[in-house]
Amino acid sequence: MSTAQADLAGHPLCQDLVQAGATLAGLGLSPGSSGNISVRIGDTVLMSPTGSDLASLDAGNLALLSLDGDVLGGPKASKEFPLHQAMYARYPDMTAVVHLHSPNAAALSCTQPWAPHSALPPITPYLVMRVGQVPLIPYAAPGNSSQGAYINSLDFDFSAVLLQNHGPLTSGASVQQAVDAIIEIEEAAKLVLLLQERPARLLDDAEIAELTRTYGTTWKTSGP
Repeated sequence: MSTAQADLAGHPLCQDLVQAGATLAGLGLSPGSSGNISVRIGDTVLMSPTGSDLASLDAGNLALLSLDGDVLGGPKASKEFPLHQAMYARYPDMTAVVHLHSPNAAALSCTQPWAPHSALPPITPYLVMRVGQVPLIPYAAPGNSSQGAYINSLDFDFSAVLLQNHGPLTSGASVQQAVDAIIEIEEAAKLVLLLQERPARLLDDAEIAELTRTYGTTWKTSGP
């Protein structure tokens, strides 16, 4: 372990990362060695290593990178670091990014998006409150930097995306916020899939506006 890693291993955000991995794995949202989590501490990023099981992350054995992607120590980072890098670059106030292959969100990512600004409809107040709109990012092979570039090209606000044929990616001002958001996306995706072609009542513009105003999230208040 490098000196920098040793110094950061006890950082509260590092401890939160490890706990978040265990929580998400315990919920069955991170099968096998899928998914990755990172935290930003100053101008460095600590990330779950490639091929790691989120259930058993070690605070002293995380990949350490600069915000530009330079390797500073530790094991090899996940190839999906460019996705995390894009969210940190777009939103400097975010300190955590979570990416999963959770089953319902991954299934929904294989379908047509509800609207250009959100793959998911405003199906529950909690999705609007805790996440906001979730744009669909066109497919690219895992690790392809084009998705990060696409994320940064969007001209509207969001804190989470759905990667086509892949899964969700969330960011947060805290690790808990990013975790809560990705759990909420999974639950909302499950409801959409359960409803399938059945007529569903969605939140209307006034209801959405009240929630976004109260909770500081973003949602374009017009239908698809």
